[in-house]
Parts: sequence; structure tokens; C-alpha cells
Amino acid sequence: MNSLPLEQSKHNIASKPGPYRVMLVDDSSVIRGLMSRWLSADSAIEVVASAANGQVAVNSIERTDPEIVVLDIEMPVMDGLTALPLILEANPNIQVLMSSTLTSKNAKVSLQAMSLGAADYVPKPTTNKEVITSQSFQTEIVEKIKMLAEAKRKQLGLDLYEEVSKAEVKPKPVPEQDVSKKPSLLKLPQTAKASSVIPRIIAIGSSTGGPQALLKFINSLKDTLTVPVVITQHMPATFTKILAGHLNKATGLECAEGADGTVLEAGKVYIAPGDFHMTVEKEDEKYVIRLNDDPPENFCRPAVDPLFRSVAAAYGPASLGVILTGMGQDGLEGSKVLVNEGGTIIAQDEKSSVVWGMPGAVSTAGICNAVLPLDELGSKVQRLFKGGK
Repeated sequence: MNSLPLEQSKHNIASKPGPYRVMLVDDSSVIRGLMSRWLSADSAIEVVASAANGQVAVNSIERTDPEIVVLDIEMPVMDGLTALPLILEANPNIQVLMSSTLTSKNAKVSLQAMSLGAADYVPKPTTNKEVITSQSFQTEIVEKIKMLAEAKRKQLGLDLYEEVSKAEVKPKPVPEQDVSKKPSLLKLPQTAKASSVIPRIIAIGSSTGGPQALLKFINSLKDTLTVPVVITQHMPATFTKILAGHLNKATGLECAEGADGTVLEAGKVYIAPGDFHMTVEKEDEKYVIRLNDDPPENFCRPAVDPLFRSVAAAYGPASLGVILTGMGQDGLEGSKVLVNEGGTIIAQDEKSSVVWGMPGAVSTAGICNAVLPLDELGSKVQRLFKGGK
């Protein structure tokens, strides 16, 4: 394994096609060993370093040149939150994936880490035994590493990973609907028309990179917000409650987890609680939140699709849907329903997204009125509320 020269490694990741380079940082040798075995079993991933604490990780960044760092929170010598800014200072292009158990304290720290530059988080089972037996944890960490690394290579204009056999080079096929694969090569369809009806609700869907994007987007609207905002962010239960509190404090708006039977009020923000789908129903001229534990959609609960379908049914052409950064394509089918009912969809663009899966799906489907950088979405919404386009 050859590292890049020092001056290059600080600003670039490996420019030749090859496995995504991963560093594991966790004080448990058992956890590091398990994750290393899982990741190494995937030909698209190479574990280039393993560290028992943040200090060891920081000291080895330049030598090992990882693209992704999986970073535990609670460690001796130097914890994850302390190590994070030092890792990003050593190489700003590294994608940091926080890994922590589902405690209230760790959820708060994970959200703080994302505000400091971490790309995403993955909830870790509480015990080593649960880690060993948790297929969902194994699958999630592998998928997120590959998505984050691939998205960063695209953003930097570098080659994507390609499997190479001894006989011939076989680039991975790109499924027609898999817009997470080389979306920059796809020509976006002509944008759809905005509804002629002023929006009376904003529905937001987000996933990977969502907490940071939500904060920026809602902050851009807080001084002029005159309608309710309903949000599905892919997160477990412990995290969604803390996210609501974080947005409440950071924006000055009243933000809370949605509760069954709550009547929507203008200027307030409601977040789908983890492990429940959140929908909206019209009852006696009022709009009410409903929660359910129906099966996951797109492998998610909460999922964006049921929220968007319900908003479309309740508000019709007065619906405004916003799809922010996220992995996968949850929200695509719900957005189609919303547009068919006369509503409007806008989406975050590829360059400003951590992962352009969800917004890329609606963008390439030709149902968006606009696909814009994150810092331009707020002004677009304000124009729509003034009857502009």
C-alpha cells in the first residue's frame, strides 16, 4: 500500500480506481476486528488503518491516507469529538462516520459532531454480543461507507471504484433508477411547473447529511415562516427527539417530535419520531398528525413516502415538498403523488448534498420545479409563497 505524497494527501483522496480506503477508530479491539472483517469481505472496501483512540488516529492520517474514518465517541486518551476537528484539519476531504451506542448522551454528541463536519452516524448496538449478531448494523455500516466514499469521489471529480478481473475490466452496471451511481452523467429532465396555489404546508424529506441541511434550510425561513413544517429525517427514536430540541434551540422556532392527534399550527416544525411513520390528515377543517407503526417503506421507518402521500391528499395543490440530501430514493414515489395532486417539489442539488440519492431520484424523474444549492432553497421557497416561480 502506497500513500500519496504529504502535500497531495492533505487535499485529495486516491485518484486511481480502487477500493474505498477506511480507517477504524474504536477503543474495543473486538469491535475493530469485527468491522475490519466485515468491510474487508467487500471488494469495494480496503481497511487501511485501525486505531484504539483518537490520538492514534490523528497521528496516522497522513501516513495511511483514508477516505472514510469510522469514529467512535467514547475512547480513552482522546475521544471522538476531540479527534474530529483534528482529523478534518489533517485532510478536509475525509468523510467521518460517527459510530455510537443509542444513548441520549451519545445521540447529542453525534449531532454535535455532524454540526462540526462529520458526514453521518451509524447507531452501534449496546453490547459486543449484539454487534456480532446484528445483521442490520453490519449492512448499514458497509452501505454508508461505500455511499459516502463514492459521493466524495464524484464531488472531487475522481474515478469511482471499479471491480477489475484478471481477464477484463468490468465497470459496475448502473441501474436505470439508481441515481446514486454517476448522476452527474445523467441529463436532468426539464423542470416541472410550480403550483399556481400558494403553499399552505412545507413537507421535508432528508437522510444522510440531513441534520446539517435541515438547520441551514429552516434558518433561512425562520423570519418569514407562516405555515407548518413537517419533516421525515431517517433517524432512530433517541436521535429524533434530540434533533427536534437542537433545531428548536438553533432556529428559535417551536420544533418538536410529532405526536398523534396534534393539530398543525402555522410557524411550527414537527419531526417524525424514530420508528414511527408520520402522516397528516384533514379532520373538521383542521390538519392533524397521525403516527403509525406500519411496515417500513424503502427499508425506513419513519419514511418520507407516507408523509408526502398524506400531505398531497390533505393539501392538494397547496402542498410544497422539499427533498434534501440523503441515501437511497425514499420520497420519490410520494413526490410523484404530490405533483400529481397539483403540488410542487424542489430538491437540493448534487454539489451541496452529502449524498445525492434522494434528491437525485426526484431530480432525474423530471418532477422538480427546481434543483438548487442548499443555500438557495430558502429564497426559492419565499418566492413560491409570494406567488413567484
